[in-house]
Amino acid sequence: MTDQELLLLAEQARENAYAPYSRFLVGAALLAADGRVFLGANVENASFGATNCAERSAIFAAVSAGVRDFVAIAICGAKQGGRGTICTPCGICRQVLSEFCNSKLRVLLGNSEEYREYTLAELLPHSFGDEVKA
Repeated sequence: MTDQELLLLAEQARENAYAPYSRFLVGAALLAADGRVFLGANVENASFGATNCAERSAIFAAVSAGVRDFVAIAICGAKQGGRGTICTPCGICRQVLSEFCNSKLRVLLGNSEEYREYTLAELLPHSFGDEVKA
């Protein structure tokens, strides 16, 4: 799967976001080592603590399906009606990704036409739990 295809899936997943409070829609597409892709969208709640981000929605779907080996994640965020922009994962999502993904996980941010690539280690150096995983 190409980067653009994965980003396009993240853009499509973003269409399912429920964000009546922030109006900032986010979609994620998580590529497993076996080629399967797990999608997620942000789902807000009036009680903000009950909100779930797109990245965590995707990883929880994958883990619930028994998948624990990942290659890349594409994340696309945009204001309602927007094209898509660089949208980095929040701290909680970075930590959850760190729990289930290798520090070399490719993280693609943007849209299918313009994006930036990072590794999870670049976005979350010295993550909590590194000492246990070493």
